Amino acid sequence: MFGIVRPCGHRLGDGLKTEWMAHLCGLCLALRSDHGQFSRVVTNYDGLIVSVLTEAQTQRTAGQRRTAGPCPLRGMRTAPVARGEGARLAAAVSLVLASAKVRDHVADRDGLLKRRPLAAAARRVATGWDRAGARTGAELGFDTAVLVDAVDRQPEIEALAGPGTPLLAVTEPTETATAAAFAHTAVLAGRPGNREPLAEAGRLFGRLAHLLDAVEDQETDAASGAWNPLTATGTSRAEARRLADDAVHGIRLALRDAEFADDRLAHVLLAHELRISVDRAFGTAACGHAAHNSHGGQGVPGSGLPGFGPEPPKPGRRGFWAGCAVFVGLCCTCKLCCAEEYEGPWSRKKREGCCRDCDCDCCSNCNCDGCDCCGCDC
Repeated sequence: MFGIVRPCGHRLGDGLKTEWMAHLCGLCLALRSDHGQFSRVVTNYDGLIVSVLTEAQTQRTAGQRRTAGPCPLRGMRTAPVARGEGARLAAAVSLVLASAKVRDHVADRDGLLKRRPLAAAARRVATGWDRAGARTGAELGFDTAVLVDAVDRQPEIEALAGPGTPLLAVTEPTETATAAAFAHTAVLAGRPGNREPLAEAGRLFGRLAHLLDAVEDQETDAASGAWNPLTATGTSRAEARRLADDAVHGIRLALRDAEFADDRLAHVLLAHELRISVDRAFGTAACGHAAHNSHGGQGVPGSGLPGFGPEPPKPGRRGFWAGCAVFVGLCCTCKLCCAEEYEGPWSRKKREGCCRDCDCDCCSNCNCDGCDCCGCDC
């Protein structure tokens, strides 16, 4: 699992939590149905937003849900899961972007991919995912070439970037790719008038994803000597925060211009949870139940320990195949859904189980200060 939108269950409430899990499981099962078991490793939190947006623009029908069998990620419970074109589009986009991630790991010779046989195998997997994503995209009327082109342009843009290069020049390929995916949800939903505002929302979402990834990885990248857009362009964290805040605000404005049948989950994810993601990346806020220890003071998030002294250094990222192995282990032990905290399979960043029970009262279902994006009383 990876992505910037990682909502905590107690903020969503039971109803939206069930809906969110339905889209997450729907993406996973769409990958399995169309592309085989192994493709499920590319399931990610951000990809499911494509499915959420598609459904938000259509009237709910019985065919949009089916009951899935027991799964380790749900504690061996059955559950209603999303189905249809939105889930399939999310799967196609996830495959193509994951393929790019594999090729990036190969180019950087990460971990076990330093070895030529494993690197060659990884390239074959990436090529297969590209073709599979393109095939599903074509069936849905979506040309994944725009994603591939954006990915292919990224290394050249990074190679030319240096001190003084506008940071937005580096984020442009990601923005272009996500804009295309978001806009096509309007096509699938039969709402052509939504293409332009959703493309704008997607463009800003891609910018935000790139920014937050750069912020969260800057220290690790510096320690390992890896390329980082903030460091390479000389962009300060204050400027990065300004750009991130502007992107969140722009997404809210873009969503106002789109017409939805039921946008509750999309609104929570793209208006409220994105703000929390920005705060989390810049270390300005945390979920209350993770930040407080049993003594009532501030502690190391998720550790249950008082916050005395510096935090331990962050470990380096895992290679692609090592991360896949850890991902399988997390699935089989149900930690992805039930653990209070676990280590991200690739990033090693601290995560919390996506559907674990939380009975704290540290925040409400709608958690933002002075939100101007809707009529909710928050």
